[in-house]
Amino acid sequence: MSIPALFDLSGQTAVVTGSGKGIGEGIAKLLSEAGANVVVSSRTEEDIKKVARHIASNGGTAIPIVCDVTDDDQVHALAKGALDTFGKIDIWVNNVGGSTGRTPLKELTREDWDQTVALTLTSVFIGCQVAAMNMGKGSIINISSRSSWGAVPNNSHYAAAKAGVNVLTASLAHELGPEIRCNAVASGAVPTEIFFEVMDLEPDDLPAYAKETGVPLERLGSPQDIGGAVLFLCSEASSWMTGEVMTVSGGR
Repeated sequence: MSIPALFDLSGQTAVVTGSGKGIGEGIAKLLSEAGANVVVSSRTEEDIKKVARHIASNGGTAIPIVCDVTDDDQVHALAKGALDTFGKIDIWVNNVGGSTGRTPLKELTREDWDQTVALTLTSVFIGCQVAAMNMGKGSIINISSRSSWGAVPNNSHYAAAKAGVNVLTASLAHELGPEIRCNAVASGAVPTEIFFEVMDLEPDDLPAYAKETGVPLERLGSPQDIGGAVLFLCSEASSWMTGEVMTVSGGR
């Protein structure tokens, strides 16, 4: 198989959650460029319509579907919308996740813990379950975090939830194979809107932050960096990979 053919997603359908902005938007656009029909999804209709229009203006095919991934019924409706439009689902990317903010353990409320786990781990479980129910053969990619690999003081609720994503990914690879592959991408810091809010940083702070946190490549990531890893994991180039967590973090 030629190198272009290894990464060709023509005729495949990809569902990308949380793809109205940031990392999810980058993933959706890159999968479209590789030939996939893309279902763009988030809670904000205006954002996903904008992304779908961008994809269409560049010759791709995309539809926007509003979905709150913490609501089981809405995730089932997301799958139904994809099937009604494109007839099948080949790729499902669980991209949604987030933290209520950096908070020391003694100040962390049960509400903050539950909200972070629901958004970051439970939503991935729901997405994987719905994808498996509606996908004959294909690939599930879960977006994890570099934070899942070690101590993350003052953000333990987020780190624990992302660590759960890693174990869920490995477990489902055994359950769903060989028909469905399940992998994850552990992303390093990518300066999205949510990142700036949680980290309380400004764009001008990024070069210094990258150096202070010891990133060998001395820059933070981009949505395209994570999108490239997702493209690899849902393509034929990674056909003998499942249950893996690929770290994309600039070396840190």
